[in-house]
Amino acid sequence: MSLDNLRDLYQQVILERYKKPRNRGKTDPVDRYQKGHNPSCGDTIELTLKFNEAGDRIDDVKFEGEGCAISMASADLMAEALRGRSPAEALEMVQKFQAMMRGEAEFPQEFRKLNVMQGVAQFPVRIKCANLSWHTLKAALELAQDAPEFVSNE
Repeated sequence: MSLDNLRDLYQQVILERYKKPRNRGKTDPVDRYQKGHNPSCGDTIELTLKFNEAGDRIDDVKFEGEGCAISMASADLMAEALRGRSPAEALEMVQKFQAMMRGEAEFPQEFRKLNVMQGVAQFPVRIKCANLSWHTLKAALELAQDAPEFVSNE
């Protein structure tokens, strides 16, 4: 696939997820909640997670917020990819996503939809937009009930 075709695909998926997100809202119940904010551009996100009965798997992820197409599309794709994962697997995905934004990695075939976000790495000023939901997820999983009111990706 040519570079132009890849760019078109990247833009198409991001715009589709921005215009018609599949994971907007709040989970019921809300087992974890975390706000995230990108002070560079003003993007905000409120992330909610629902765990299975045993508390060892993520059953659902939803988000609300306002921001650019990249931040909202990244949140929507992330939410979809996390279902059925353990908190440890989710934290590994955070590291993989951040490595992808640095041009150091990509996701395996199982998570190929997340790889469309690779195009963001070509625009360093937009990487924080793509990372916002992932930073927020990390705080929600690691900090749990002791989390600050919101996390910043600065």
